[in-house]
Amino acid sequence: MKKITVIVVDDSALVRGLLAEMINRQRDMSCIGAASDPLVAREMIRNLDPDVITLDVEMPRMDGLDFLGRLMRLRPMPVVMVSTLTERGAEVTLKALELGAIDFVAKPKIGVADGLRQLEQDITDKIRTAARATVRRLAPAKAEGTGAAGGGGTAAAAPGPIGHLSTEKLIFIGASTGGTEATREVLVRLPADSPAVMITQHMPPGFTKSYAARLDTLCRIRVAEARDGERVLPGHAYIAPGGLHLSVERSGANYIARVRDGEPVNRHKPSVEVLFQSAARIVGPNALGVMLTGMGADGARAMKEMRDAGSYNFVQDEASCVVFGMPREAINHGAAHEVLPVTQIAAKLIERLRSTAGQHTTRV
Repeated sequence: MKKITVIVVDDSALVRGLLAEMINRQRDMSCIGAASDPLVAREMIRNLDPDVITLDVEMPRMDGLDFLGRLMRLRPMPVVMVSTLTERGAEVTLKALELGAIDFVAKPKIGVADGLRQLEQDITDKIRTAARATVRRLAPAKAEGTGAAGGGGTAAAAPGPIGHLSTEKLIFIGASTGGTEATREVLVRLPADSPAVMITQHMPPGFTKSYAARLDTLCRIRVAEARDGERVLPGHAYIAPGGLHLSVERSGANYIARVRDGEPVNRHKPSVEVLFQSAARIVGPNALGVMLTGMGADGARAMKEMRDAGSYNFVQDEASCVVFGMPREAINHGAAHEVLPVTQIAAKLIERLRSTAGQHTTRV
């Protein structure tokens, strides 16, 4: 079996050593080089041609984002970012995902050695996923836009209003690897009078607040982290906070968001399964489901439950996915009504909503 070859790029000798050790402990991967800055890394990549690189965000001589932008424009390859769990670290990491990084690992500010050791399975799983991911070349204009939160955003034509629509309607989105940008592609194309959108994106604590704030500047609908007990309103999107499960409940005539701790489901917290199961149970035929790019099978069974309860479901197609795992599983479970490129999903959602405007089924 050919091993996954990895180059580690980090200005900390301690972090380089720890990452190299945990990579070399895996039977299916090998650390073939470690660089202290992007200029050294550039030569290593040219000479060793690794399958994946791990890249620190803040380094001497060249910023990690600048290096990533150049790499994805000139020699696109799978990159897993290693970022610091701070507010600035979260914002920079989101820009890195926009530039084409496959995923990220959040290293703690203190106790780095112990913190990284506890993340060994997570780190090595993300390297495996990155090695199988679809990598796309970055357009020059996008690479030059690293300084702006929306620098890589796709300009979306303003959709017309959906029109008279029952407030019973809700949209549910599940995503994982590659999903931060896929979710953006859907949300920026929704009009201001869209039904409420509830989103579970696999993301650790400390990152979803910055992610929601970034989307809020780009979208016509309002986007925020979900808060437990708040009323779910049209024209708003609610993102599951990292490390907590999101679901929907009914309170009289209103939907409310439930944000709760609990055991991981399908190894994830937040879990798409939890959100989609509540959609099937509470919203039923008034729900529209969307499964976007991601590794694994989280949410696939629950999306089939949504379909059985009367919801209409869209699944991202393989060609536009970074990782086709979750969409493939949803399709295999018979959950999908339509399989579409990510750039077409919002238009089809709007079309479906317009065709059913005024129609709803009261849930008791």
